[in-house]
Amino acid sequence: MRRALCSLLLLLAAIPAAAAQQDSQAWEQLNVVLPVASDTKLTLEQIARWSDHQGGLYTTEYGALLSHEVAKGVELGFGYRHVGFFNGNTGADEERLRQQLVITRNRFAGRLRLDERFNPRGNEVGFRLRPLLRYNLPMGKRGVAIFASHESFLLLNSTVWGQRRGYERMRNIVGVAFPVTRTIKADVGYLNQYRLARGGAPATMDHALNVAITINLASRPAATLHD
Repeated sequence: MRRALCSLLLLLAAIPAAAAQQDSQAWEQLNVVLPVASDTKLTLEQIARWSDHQGGLYTTEYGALLSHEVAKGVELGFGYRHVGFFNGNTGADEERLRQQLVITRNRFAGRLRLDERFNPRGNEVGFRLRPLLRYNLPMGKRGVAIFASHESFLLLNSTVWGQRRGYERMRNIVGVAFPVTRTIKADVGYLNQYRLARGGAPATMDHALNVAITINLASRPAATLHD
């Protein structure tokens, strides 16, 4: 598996040659997991992203996700997010609904998410499918692990406000997960996002420092899958 992680790093290093535009970024995510019932929890989420190319803070997201464990290691979730755009990001603010299935098996975790995007520039709803796979490699007995994840973005329809059907981008992360306290866990890593050239726009490559903090106040472990 260590060889597989090294191969992923080499792949990420090779992809930028195909990108017409590259950007250095910083991504931050804070999750607070609250108990609702024995098998149900509510996650409150906050995300902020900064970009050299966009001139500073360019995206924020605030939302909540209600999830229920239907079987051991299997969760169903439903959530909402408000997405805001700033500075060089000229997109209109969006409201989003999402449904997801999360499966955790030993060192692997997978998530299949369906987004519904509501944009004020048009009446159509944009549907987006986002499969994600993560592998955690424990390093000793103190809860430290090396992880690698891949997520694809598939747009299921086209809209007049700008969504175009097809495979849009991939998001890859390599990093370290470690406990800060008994209830707080941190993931710190390198995030690489590659957006394909589509609709006359050039391909882009984002290189980001990715920091995610999860405060888990529920009795069950919280899945650490980044947005």
